[in-house]
Amino acid sequence: MGDAGYILMGPFGRELLSFGTIVFAVFATGGQILAGQIALGVLSSNKLCLMLYTGIFAIPTMLFALPRTLDQMSWLSVPSVICIMVAGVVGMVGAGLNPVDGWQDQFSVVVKTDFVTAFISITNPVFAYAGHFMFFILISEMNRPNDAMKAAYTLQIFATTFYAVFAAVTYIYLGPKVSSPSFSSLPITWAKAAYGIAIPNFLIAGSLYSHTAAKLLFVRFFRKSEHLHEHTVLGWSVWIFLIVLMNGAAFVLAIGVPIFNYLIGIAASLFASWYTYGIAGAFWLYDTWVYKGGSEAWKKRWAMCGISWLTLAAGAFICVAGMYVTVKQIVDAYSSGAVTQPFSCG
Repeated sequence: MGDAGYILMGPFGRELLSFGTIVFAVFATGGQILAGQIALGVLSSNKLCLMLYTGIFAIPTMLFALPRTLDQMSWLSVPSVICIMVAGVVGMVGAGLNPVDGWQDQFSVVVKTDFVTAFISITNPVFAYAGHFMFFILISEMNRPNDAMKAAYTLQIFATTFYAVFAAVTYIYLGPKVSSPSFSSLPITWAKAAYGIAIPNFLIAGSLYSHTAAKLLFVRFFRKSEHLHEHTVLGWSVWIFLIVLMNGAAFVLAIGVPIFNYLIGIAASLFASWYTYGIAGAFWLYDTWVYKGGSEAWKKRWAMCGISWLTLAAGAFICVAGMYVTVKQIVDAYSSGAVTQPFSCG
C-alpha cells in the first residue's frame, strides 16, 4: 500500500499509507486476539481471568506469524476459511432452532433510530472488508500476479454472499439486540460449538495481520539486501524481533487500554475507510488519467469516472462520520462508567 501511495502522492503518500497499514494491522491483530479471548472465555465458562485468555491466545498468534513468506502461511488459510464457514453455519442453525420469542412479530426492514446507532450499522460491513490493504503484499509474493484478480473476485463474491446471509439469518431469529460477536447471543451449548470451530480463523487472521505489519518494515529495512531473501542470522533476528514487537504491541493494547475497542474504531475510520473505499476510486482515476488519455479518457468512461468519484467521497464521509461516532461512543462510555481499569480481569 505504501508503494501505491508513492505513485499517487510521492514520498509523503508512501509514508502515510505505510504508517496507516502498520497501525491498522496492529489494531486488527489486537481485535483478533480479543475475539480469541471471548471464544476461550465462552468455551471455559469464564473460569479464568480474561487477561489470561488474552495472553494464552496471543502466543500461538505470534508463533503462526513467524514464517517469512505467505507461501509458507497459505496452507493455514484453507482450514481457516473452512472453520469460519462451518462456524457460521452452526451459528445460523443454532439461531434458527433457538429464536428470540415474539421478535418475529415485530420484524421490520426499516427501523427508526439515531444517527450514531445507524452509522455504526453502516461501518460494521465497511470495516469487515478492510483487509484490502493486504492485497499488495499478497500480489508481490504470487508466482503469477495476473491471477490476483481471480482471487479478488472469488473472495468478494463469497464474502459478500456469506456476510449477507449470515447477518440476515441471525437478525431474523435473534432480533435487533444480537450481541457482537453474534455467537454470544446463542444458547451456551451452541455458542461453545460455534466459537470452538471458529477459533482457528481468529488465530490465523491475527497472524496474517501481524505478519503484514512486520513484512512492511522488514522489506523497507532490507529491500536491497541479501537478508531479504537469504536465511541469514541478521535477517531472521530482525524478522523475529518485528513479529514479537507487532504481536506484543497488539497484546498490550488489547489488555492495557480499556477503550481499545473504540480505538479500533478510530483506526478503522482513519484508514479502513480509505483502504476499503476511497483509495480504490483514486486508483482508477489516476490510472485512467495517466495511462489512458487524461480528461478525455474520463469523459469516455463517464460511468466508471462517476463511480470512482463517489467512492472517493464515500471514503471521506465514512472517515469523518466514523471518527465522530467513535469519539461520541468513548465519551458516552466514560459518562456511564462502562470503561474498566487497565489490565483488569473484567
